[in-house]
Amino acid sequence: MRPHVFAFKAALKTSLPVFFGYISIGFAFGFLLVKSGFHWLWAPLMCLVIFAGAAQFMAIGMLLQHKSPWEMGLAILLLNARHMVYGFSLLDRYSRFRRFKAYLIFGLTDETYGLLTTIDPPEGADPERFDFYVTALNHSYWTLGSTLGALTGSLISWNAPGIEFSMTALFTVLLVEQIRALKRPGPFLLALGVCMVLYFLGLQQHALLLGIIISAMGCFFLKREEPA
Repeated sequence: MRPHVFAFKAALKTSLPVFFGYISIGFAFGFLLVKSGFHWLWAPLMCLVIFAGAAQFMAIGMLLQHKSPWEMGLAILLLNARHMVYGFSLLDRYSRFRRFKAYLIFGLTDETYGLLTTIDPPEGADPERFDFYVTALNHSYWTLGSTLGALTGSLISWNAPGIEFSMTALFTVLLVEQIRALKRPGPFLLALGVCMVLYFLGLQQHALLLGIIISAMGCFFLKREEPA
């Protein structure tokens, strides 16, 4: 079997859980976009150019509120600030890559990060090509689901109330998988505690960014496991 074919098959098998999540959540995004009054073509275009699920959902509301480009840019920057935090853990991994590094950086999402940090490339597969295929496949799943949702929304009159909860459902599943893989509940309990404190302090609007910063700083004080 050719090396690139072997790497693609391994990446396809690895990314299958994301396929089911991205198809359903992408469908929800495309559906909501069309029901908000936008043309269905905006769904695949946003997926190809932006490729940020939570930011794309948020963009719908901000566009409807006629927010300025500066306001939207700042809000999305804060929303995606977590990428700058967990992206540091991939610096060493990506530093050896050459051909697909730019796309790998662009295509890094929470779900792709979860896969790349818990599943190693199979023996005999080129690590850079494997990471590229995982990222590209996830990108294609999201674009396909969003396009299907947008097309469906343009054809039917049902508004499907509550469909936006699908994003929360996917994050919950990925969180459970991360806890099972890392087997260290400390960082997750810390993040939960920080979010609860921010909520009771009435800082819900700033909880995402503050939660990321405080939790990341708190992880430095957690006891590290000694290598076996």
